[in-house]
Amino acid sequence: MQILLILSSADPEIKWNTVRFGNFLLTEGEDVTLFLNGPAVDLYAGDSETFPIAEQAKLFDLSEGVLVA
Repeated sequence: MQILLILSSADPEIKWNTVRFGNFLLTEGEDVTLFLNGPAVDLYAGDSETFPIAEQAKLFDLSEGVLVA
């Protein structure tokens, strides 16, 4: 199944959880596209030890997820 996730929040926790959810869907065999809109275009803003957005984004890319901004 093809799944589109739309992320439009600048909140680091929401960005982190969205990418984590995308990674979960990829491990379940789904085709996932993550569309960044508005303030979410700066995906790595807010990356921290608490919310490791960059780490999840790298895993998303390596798992063949599609990122569109």
